[in-house]
Amino acid sequence: MPLPGQEILNHIVDVHCHPTDASSISPDSMHHLQITICAMSTMQSDQSRVRDLAISYPTKVVPCFGYHPWFSYLISTQPVLSKNDHYRSILLGTRSPRPSDVAIFEKLLDLLPDPIFLHDVISELRLNLEAFPRSMLGEVGLDRTFRVPFDYFASNRELTPFTIPLEHQLTILEAQVDLAVELGRNVSFHSVKSQLATVEFLKRLRSKHRDRWARINIDMHSCGLSPETWREIEKGHSNVFLSLSTVINSRSPNHRALIANCLSDRLLVESDYNNIDMCTDRTWDMIKIVAEVKGWQLEEEWIEDLDRSKWGVVRKLEENWFNFRRGYNKFSENKEQN
Repeated sequence: MPLPGQEILNHIVDVHCHPTDASSISPDSMHHLQITICAMSTMQSDQSRVRDLAISYPTKVVPCFGYHPWFSYLISTQPVLSKNDHYRSILLGTRSPRPSDVAIFEKLLDLLPDPIFLHDVISELRLNLEAFPRSMLGEVGLDRTFRVPFDYFASNRELTPFTIPLEHQLTILEAQVDLAVELGRNVSFHSVKSQLATVEFLKRLRSKHRDRWARINIDMHSCGLSPETWREIEKGHSNVFLSLSTVINSRSPNHRALIANCLSDRLLVESDYNNIDMCTDRTWDMIKIVAEVKGWQLEEEWIEDLDRSKWGVVRKLEENWFNFRRGYNKFSENKEQN
């Protein structure tokens, strides 16, 4: 099915994509971008690229600043640790490592940059988030499967056996989300093979921040949670939404069950793509799947002041985006503690 007309595309938001992961973004591509995008940052080097993209295209780009769990090992929670001590504690741990792991670590260490101090990360995030009132925190989260590569940017990425301890990821994540709560900014959340940890984290932050927690919204992006876990989160947290992408979620039929089980007003769509020329098509692909699963019609034209009973998928998803962006959920102590 071809893309709809521009009068419909004007109302579509790709709530999670990575255009600055590409080697470059041409002005022509941005000129022809037909939808609004939420552009994620993930590491130190692309915070400024996302910022520059948002400055150049303020009506098309919602900037999102944050550090992805894949890069959390590059962040030190202690300012006094040497490079060797920091990476050794994160990647080798406190137990006696195997000689083979020590050899791999020594090879990797020469390729790693000096760690960034968490305090500096948060200071930079604060400046960027405050500079853009519409900005979000993202992409942040938890990931139990990621293995540290020798060179992340290599075309044939060689992986080490090292994973990032969940405790370290949680420390980096919580510091960032605490800032989002303080500034009243929504969050794009990555969760891979971390269902229980994600559920516990959301509960703990809800208890920690109370009313202020309800002032922001969380998007579980390219959500890979089981329908059962999602229903638990959805019931306990009025401020958590779910977005899906074909590039990630269509690998498993589980995404259709998630759509079917998700409350209609908690659904968002995304491309999770790094090629800006494909963001519109990929987001539209997911919109069609949502329409099919939910039984919502696909708009063929845009009619202003349309009766709500006749709304199609794009209008429903647009309202969800408006509600997500707005934040400020009504906080009910009894409901939120269930």
